[in-house]
Amino acid sequence: MGERRWRLVDVAASAGISTQQVRNYLADGVLPPTDRTPSGYRMFTARHVRALAVARRMAEGHGWSRTREVLAAVHRGELPTALAALDAGHAELDRERAEIARVLGAFETVLGSPATAVPRRDARIGVVAAQVGVRTSQLRLWEQRGLLRPHRQRGTGYRVYDVAEWRAAQVVALLRRGGYPFDIITAVLDELRSTGRPDRVRAELARREQDLHRRSVCRLRASAALYGYLAETGAAEAP
Repeated sequence: MGERRWRLVDVAASAGISTQQVRNYLADGVLPPTDRTPSGYRMFTARHVRALAVARRMAEGHGWSRTREVLAAVHRGELPTALAALDAGHAELDRERAEIARVLGAFETVLGSPATAVPRRDARIGVVAAQVGVRTSQLRLWEQRGLLRPHRQRGTGYRVYDVAEWRAAQVVALLRRGGYPFDIITAVLDELRSTGRPDRVRAELARREQDLHRRSVCRLRASAALYGYLAETGAAEAP
């Protein structure tokens, strides 16, 4: 007896999708090419059903865009291209993890610094610069980079810092003295401005770490499913 042949409708039913979606996956290379019967009907096999299951698991971990890229490369016989795309996906998570750690470290630096009194009234740039310990030109540079957002005084046009921007200037000065790059400082300020309280910043960063852990596990499962598929089809051997 030969290998079982699957109908298009049965392949679609195996994944709970439409027959048109199966056709789309074939066109995109997500599924391997099919042979045709003398009358022109596509001939599906267990390999197509397996590839479809792997594709759906891959999409859970990597998203459909990278899934199409990886499986299309696999079905073209271009394993190095597929592996490079997978490596890029895992590298993205590594960068996110490092970013969270750096932001958290910068944030702890801010919390661990001695508290500095901030007057409960607006102040001009010269007063803020003297309090923070930098030149006024430095404050202007930080404003140009979007780190500070002083408003302009009516009539005179002078820069005026309210309490929130005064504190932001202190944070920027502290982190710059600690050697933190502008992108990390921006992330810290964004967190402080969006959440308002230190404990909420910590909670948000913890939530992101948990989400990152979940996505890492999903990608690990996806990679395991892909390796099983490659091993079954004989495509797992290194070139």
